[in-house]
Amino acid sequence: MLKEPISITAIGTVSPLGDALDTVWKHYRSNNHNLIYTTIGGQKIWVGRLLQPLHDEIEKLRASDNKYRGLDDSVLYALHASRKAIAMAGWAGSDNFGINIGSSRGATTLFEKHHTTFIQEGKTSTLASPTTTLGNISSWVAHDLKTKGPDISHSITCSTGLHSLLNGIAWLNSGMTDKFLVGGSEAPLTPFTIAQMQALKIYAKNDENDTAAGEEAYPCLALDLGKTKNTMVLGEGAVMACLEKDNAKEPLAKVIGVGFATEPLLHNVSISTDAQCFQDSMMMALNGLPPEKVDVIVTHAPGTIKGDVSEYKAVEKIFCNKIPFLTTNKWKVGHTFATSGMLSIEMAILMLQHQKVINVPYLNQNGLPEKIETIMVNAVGFGGNAVSILLSN
Repeated sequence: MLKEPISITAIGTVSPLGDALDTVWKHYRSNNHNLIYTTIGGQKIWVGRLLQPLHDEIEKLRASDNKYRGLDDSVLYALHASRKAIAMAGWAGSDNFGINIGSSRGATTLFEKHHTTFIQEGKTSTLASPTTTLGNISSWVAHDLKTKGPDISHSITCSTGLHSLLNGIAWLNSGMTDKFLVGGSEAPLTPFTIAQMQALKIYAKNDENDTAAGEEAYPCLALDLGKTKNTMVLGEGAVMACLEKDNAKEPLAKVIGVGFATEPLLHNVSISTDAQCFQDSMMMALNGLPPEKVDVIVTHAPGTIKGDVSEYKAVEKIFCNKIPFLTTNKWKVGHTFATSGMLSIEMAILMLQHQKVINVPYLNQNGLPEKIETIMVNAVGFGGNAVSILLSN
């Protein structure tokens, strides 16, 4: 556990669940998923896409400033979520808070657009480079919020968002700043990105007619350990959290433990059968806290056979006969890569606030906790990069 807990004082969100915490909670309380069946790159597939009213808000943001018209959706999602977060926290640009926003895929739409132009014409536009570099997400957010603190970008595949949180905590503990905005942003619903996931044979193959009754009503069967096919679905969105070391007001939640680990690779996307990286990250996050004190684990559970089972086996190794209540949100919104861990943080905060767990509707889940005081959030990415975060109310 951390010697001094870090407060999460605000959350800003953009996802298929909306951009307001009360709306997000309302969606979580429904057993319906928020995935849609749509056409991308000439094929019909399931994705987690922003609802039209929120998409319209993003387009208003794009049109609000000439400099924003050429930005990728990944940047605009981050701008929108960041504005909401600092408004909730009561921060001002003059506070010179730090920023660390990560993305796994980066400016997918613009990169594919500019590369297509280059292949066709042998040249590209002036803005191709500055609008597709990974660092332009944090840089544009810093510009928009008018803060002069440090701004950092990074990419550590699907654990990117939680690595942002780790970095923010490290900066706060160093004493170099007293406020840090952290998060992840992803806009991966593009033909080339989808094709990459399909080439790995992990993307859901359900067609629209498969959503009849029972389990098949859910295109993504995240955390279902009995599934016989991979069911990962991609989603989009951004989540930003405001971190403070010492604050006068009541926080949304406190980070009381952090853990991180990697494991040796057998191949580019490997993970051990019992996810040794997760075992190590969970043990590090606990750091002496009895495992039975954890009431809920928000799992990474991407909806793939191997990914879900290996994480569960890791949980079994650490928690033995007292496995906490397990849940996930990927069945509802899809896998949002860098944003996924931060969406799980948001989900955990809502469960702490409302003292209700989020069930996975197609699973038979028993052992509901009588009260929710401590939640662990997991994320892992290609390369065996695991992060575990302990939250408390």
